[in-house]
This record gives sequence, C-alpha cells and structure tokens, in this order.
Amino acid sequence: MKDLLLITPPFTQLNTPYPATAYIKGFLKTKGITSYQMDLGIEVILNIFSKTGLQTIFNKELEIEDTSENSQRIFVLRDEYIKTIDPVIEFLQGKIPTLARQICSMNFLPESSRFNQIDDLEFAYGNMGLQDKAKHLATLYLEDLSDYIVENIDAEFGFSRYAERLGKSANSFEELYSKLSDNKSFIDQITLSILHQKIEEIKPKLVCFSVPFPGNLYSAFRCAKYIKNNFPNVKVAMGGGFPNTELRELKDPRVFEFFDFITLDDGELPLELLCKSVLNHEEKIPEAKRTFILEDNIVTYINNTTQRDYKQSEVGTPDYSDLKLDQYISVIEVANPMHSLWSDGRWNKLTMAHGCYWGKCTFCDISLDYIKIYEPLTAKILVDRMEELISSTGETGFHFVDEAAPPALMREVALEILRRNLVVTWWTNIRFEKSFTKDLCFLLRVSGCIAVSGGLEVASDRLLKLIDKGVSVEQVAQVTRNFTEAGIMVHAYLMFGYPTQTIQETIDSLEMVRQMFEMGILQSAFWHQFAMTAHSPVGLHPEEFGITPLKQDISFANNDIEFIDKTGIDHDLFSYGLKKSLYNYMHGINFELPLQNWFEFKIPKTSIHPDYIHDCLLEENLFSFKPNAKIVVMDKNVVAKDFIKTKKKNSWEYTQLTFHLKTNILKIELEKEKADWLITMLGENSIENEKKNNLQFLKNSFEENLEDFELFWFSKPIQQLKEYGVILCL
Repeated sequence: MKDLLLITPPFTQLNTPYPATAYIKGFLKTKGITSYQMDLGIEVILNIFSKTGLQTIFNKELEIEDTSENSQRIFVLRDEYIKTIDPVIEFLQGKIPTLARQICSMNFLPESSRFNQIDDLEFAYGNMGLQDKAKHLATLYLEDLSDYIVENIDAEFGFSRYAERLGKSANSFEELYSKLSDNKSFIDQITLSILHQKIEEIKPKLVCFSVPFPGNLYSAFRCAKYIKNNFPNVKVAMGGGFPNTELRELKDPRVFEFFDFITLDDGELPLELLCKSVLNHEEKIPEAKRTFILEDNIVTYINNTTQRDYKQSEVGTPDYSDLKLDQYISVIEVANPMHSLWSDGRWNKLTMAHGCYWGKCTFCDISLDYIKIYEPLTAKILVDRMEELISSTGETGFHFVDEAAPPALMREVALEILRRNLVVTWWTNIRFEKSFTKDLCFLLRVSGCIAVSGGLEVASDRLLKLIDKGVSVEQVAQVTRNFTEAGIMVHAYLMFGYPTQTIQETIDSLEMVRQMFEMGILQSAFWHQFAMTAHSPVGLHPEEFGITPLKQDISFANNDIEFIDKTGIDHDLFSYGLKKSLYNYMHGINFELPLQNWFEFKIPKTSIHPDYIHDCLLEENLFSFKPNAKIVVMDKNVVAKDFIKTKKKNSWEYTQLTFHLKTNILKIELEKEKADWLITMLGENSIENEKKNNLQFLKNSFEENLEDFELFWFSKPIQQLKEYGVILCL
C-alpha cells in the first residue's frame, strides 16, 4: 500500500521514462510521503507489441477487401509478425544483441510499406554500425504494424501520442467530453486493464496524472473516469506541462467529473498540500497552492498558502524506482546519429537550472513561471545527483532537460565531473552563446558531452532581432563550428512562418541552413512552423508583430491561437520542401541542387552569397589577451629532460617537455627557466584544484623573474599546448 500512485498516461517515449513522476517521487521521499510510479504508456506498448497482443489484433474481424494493399499484405503475413515480435522487442530492449545479424540479413523480418524507403537510406547505413542498422530496420517493422493498427484497429494510435488532436487547441471541452462517452477503444481496454491491476495492488489514496503533452490528455481523462467509476474513494489529480500551459483559464465544471484537483506550475508544494488534506481525509481543502477545484459547481482557483515554492536545491534527487527501466525499447526512426538521441538509449534526466536565463524570445511562454523563474543549481549538487542516479539506476547517460543550460554552469559541471573522475555521457539544450568558445567546447567534450541542441530559429538577422533571440547567424555559425570541431554533435531547431516573414526570407533561411550543413557545422535539424501561443509576447501583444488573432471563447484549453498575418503568405506551402531538403542535407547529399528543386511552385532565388557561412568562419583573432580568462590544465603527464643548446661559443640551458596525451605525444622545447615556471604553473592550475588563476595572475607571476609574458604566451610551444587541449582558457 502506498499513499500516492503517480502515472504518466499513454504515450510519451519508448526508450526512456518521461521524468516528471521521478522528480515528484524524489521530492515526496524527502517528505516521508510514500508513492509508487508507473509509465502506463510503455506497459501498454509492450502489451500490444507482443505475441499475445498481435494475436488479439489479427483475430479481430477484418473486411480484407476494404483495406489498403499495405494492410492486406500485413494480414497475410500475420504469422510471421506473431513469430518475430517477441524477439524483436527483446532485441530493442538490449536483451539479445545477437539478433542484429539476423535482422540485417534482410530475410528475417516481414516487410511492408515502411521498408520502401530502404533504397533511399542505403547510403546512410555507411555511418551506422550493425546494431544501429538493425534497430532502424526493427523500427520500420514496428511502424508497419502501427500503420495496420491505425487503419484497422484504432485510428487514434501513435507510438508517442494517443488521440492528440483532441488535446490540441481544445478551447472547448465538448469534443473530448463526447469522446469519453463513447465505447472504450482497443487501446483503452488494454490501458484500463493494466491500471485496474495496479490500483488493486497499490491501493493508493490519491492518483496523480502527469500530463506533459496533448497526446497524453485523452488517456488521462479516460483513466480518471475509470477510477471514479470503479474506485470512488480514491481522489484523482492532474498536473504537468499540459495543464501548466493550456488549462490556466479553465472554466468547464464537467472536467471535475474526472478530476478532483488540477495543479499548475511546479508541482512539489501544491502536491504536498493536497497530500495533507487527502491523507487526513479532510472534506475541504484549507490551504492550497495554484490548484483548481470545484466548489458549488463552479471551477475555483485556490492559491491561499503563505508557503513559498521549494528551491531546486530542496526538492531532492529524481527517483526512478518502480519504473521498468530494463523494458524500454530503443528505436531509430531516422538514420542520423544526432536525431537518434531522442529515441535510442536510456537517459537519466536532470535539470541544471529551472527556467531560462535569457527569457526574452518573443515566441516563447516567457510570462509563465516554468520559463520566467530562473534558478540554477550548483555544480556540486548536480554532480551529487548524477552519482546518486548512477548508483540507483545503473545508467551513466544523462539528458539535461533545460530550457537553455547556462554556459557558466555547464563549465562548472564539466570541471566537477572531471575532478571526480566520473565516466558519464550527457547532452543538453543550449542557446548558441558566444561564451561557447573552442576551449569551453573542448572541456565539455572531455567531460562526456556528446551533443547539444539549440534554436537557430529563422536564420535571418532581421527576424532574429524581432524574436529578440540575442544571437546572429554569424555567431550561431561560429559556435556550431566550435562544438563540431570539439567532437560534439549539434542539432538546430528551425522555424518558418514567423510574423512578417517574407517568402524571400524563408528561402534565404533555407540557404543559410544548406551552407551550414555543407560546411559540416550542423549534423541535425528540424523545421517547425511558427505557432502563436497565448502566453508568449507575440500572443500577448499581437498588434506589435503585424498579426490579428482569431480569438475563441475559452472554457477549457488555451494555448495555440490561430491568426492572420498581414503578409497574407500561406506558409504551409513551404513545409514539405523545407523538410525534404533538410532530410537530404542531414544525410550529406544534394547540396548542389538549386533550392527551386525542393518546391513544386516558383520561388525567388536566394539573396545570400554562396560563401556567406564560409566567410563567417574565417579564423578569429587568436592573439587577443584576455586577462580575466581562467586557466585550466587538462593534462599533467609531463616528462622533463634538461639539455644544453650551443651555438658557436654560446650555450643555453633548455628543457624538453614531453606530454603523453591520450591519443598522441606532444614534445616542446623551452629555455629551462621558462620550462620550470611552466611546470609549476601546470601543477597549480590542474583540474583537481578548485581555485583557478586567471591570465593576469599568470602574467604577474611570470614577469616577477622573466620578461614579456605575452610574447611567451603566444609563442609556438605554448600555442601547441593550447591547440592540443593541455591548457584551456575559460
């Protein structure tokens, strides 16, 4: 028996748990409140995609002549699917890696329409190992089965969402309410069967649904209805990303036929206060934080507590216990190494900082607390939590799910990881700040950073200023180059259709992106069409951006707002061409094709010079002296050997310094006095020492007995040490 049951409803990710319930469970543990968590989505998926699940699907009556040719083929091959499904799932769970060879033989899996793209992708397999190729083929196999389910069993099904359309821009509750009155779908029956068993086992007093996305909303309501009908004494609450952004103007009392409470924003304190009332069987809620309830058939928002929200340092370490971590399945939808990070492998999820340190982008929900309230953790606390999670989950991979990880904190986290000699792999979301110098990117890579993602958005300097992004295309190009040269993959979020964006600017943005991929400084990207949200500066002040909102009466959800752009451009027309060209660029092909080839209608020629990005990357000034730059020595493995240099009748004492680096050997020669000073400096500024001296301190130290530090610092031997990453200036 547990006090609370925390549920992520179907569906989110196949490869790793969505972290919200783990964050909440970790907090509840610090308060002595017992809880159990489950990812209902992965449990439903594993039930469907099993021998028994497929037998049930294929036993359903099917008018075979009324279905597509694709469905007919899958139905005819049903015995092959039933035979292979369990081993394929186990392979994707990492339990039978030897199956990769059979899968790659192209004579093991039954193939339907999704495999038609194989010929187009064959070139990409050169960059993929055997395991990755097998995962990609197994993913196509599952997608074929998904197509069959959507066409013949349940049209609302999707691997990472269910009935998403019902949650998107649902200003009224009517359609969702009506759907919930219909008969249960095939997916519903499986979901509710698993839910029933878990409630009988756990016997919770309060069930909490974390609903991050529109694609989780229907299932949360369907489950809540089932609990109300079958376990009337159990209270039901909802929180998470969807209510935080969409349900802030909730008015429809029918929502509370399903839920007793709906909380907004950070969930720790609201849930703690609800627990006090529910666990003590209080009929009324005396004290609440950002919580909707129903009083006298009126939706009432209560925020009457004097308690402050918990600081990030007080909420504890996420707790992934109860979740079936060894049963998640790693899929690879696109043959692109960066793109696969979202769907392949198990990642412990942490946050470096609550909110966004920039907090100005005009398309973003910067008026809401999850963006507005910026609160970073310390590097020591973060790495403590990393070690705790490694111990509890056995996983050393971390995805920092920040809005934008702060460069200074990333630097300190990297240094702390290296001081503790941890071997971890991590990636995060960033802004393309000029702070990401070559040296900082090198440090991040050495600490285990393998990838970053960030917003290039519209790739137009005029629009970047209108967005208040705080970066330029030139700066983004230089930063992505720094990451790429350090061996860190880069994914860019791209946007089109921003208010006042012209057709010329859209084509010029595509040309910028083409050049960045051709230069090798981007490895992955995705185009998103601009959506105006109610809580962004554009949504709050549309007149300042040349658009007219088409407002609706709000009784349920309010986030995406339709609008009319004064340009009158139909940006939808560009979606296919932008995405098709990007798909090619991500696979390193067809850079030479004219941009017109990607579109079926006439477009203007780009106005961007063909060498624009190349010229942005011309070598920076390497000889600028930055006195406040902190010095970090990455490698102390130096062997010193003194010798005498003679020329005519003169002789000088010299020292040869040999650095044994991981992958090579570096030798430099210096006058003995300078070599002695350098050896001392290397020891004093090694990574183990928390206190780091700046360049000005080194200059003063050097010039106590020697002359002209800057001439020494920019000499060839010292430049070699910097080039090989022995000395970093941060």
